[in-house]
Amino acid sequence: MNVTANTQAPRAWQRMLSGRRLDLLDPSPLDIEVEDIAHGLARVARWNGQTHGDHTFSVAEHSLLVEAIARDIAPSASPANQLAALLHDAPEYVIGDLISPFKAALSLDYRTFEGRLLTAIHVRFGLPTELPEETSALIKRADKIAAYYEAVGLAGFSQAEARKFFGQPKGLSPALVTTLTALRPVPASEGEERFLKRFHELAR
Repeated sequence: MNVTANTQAPRAWQRMLSGRRLDLLDPSPLDIEVEDIAHGLARVARWNGQTHGDHTFSVAEHSLLVEAIARDIAPSASPANQLAALLHDAPEYVIGDLISPFKAALSLDYRTFEGRLLTAIHVRFGLPTELPEETSALIKRADKIAAYYEAVGLAGFSQAEARKFFGQPKGLSPALVTTLTALRPVPASEGEERFLKRFHELAR
């Protein structure tokens, strides 16, 4: 009995709700829409969903935190740099949020894939493909501060554990610290709306 082999290449694109088909291996900026990013990020859980609250704490909410922290640390940062902070995890609208230990286990290939998608996102929204070192350092610092407060307030870490992995947050305004110590996950629709609102404020 002859069996015809299926020689069709596996599908490497994802259809978005906007109707775009994003090629995951060779992403085109023309197939990236902020509405798809916001929708996806608002439904991707941080900490693999291991957080307190009636809702998952989404990557959209985390992105808003990182942008707010970066703005608090560097109030003179340009809107473009603030937008880069907001979009720092944007590839996760397609590939999800893998915890850092799993990323390390997957080796450099994953980071290359993630970087290629982030480059396409930057091109789509008029950001440089390579951020200035100062901007990258600011976003990394804000990301770690956000992770610290999420870990302690939502993910069950002790302060000592969070300091070990993310460092001790410093240099924040009292008003922002108050916000960060009272994190509460919101419904996905609200996270999506907040993300889009902030994006349009920065992208004008």
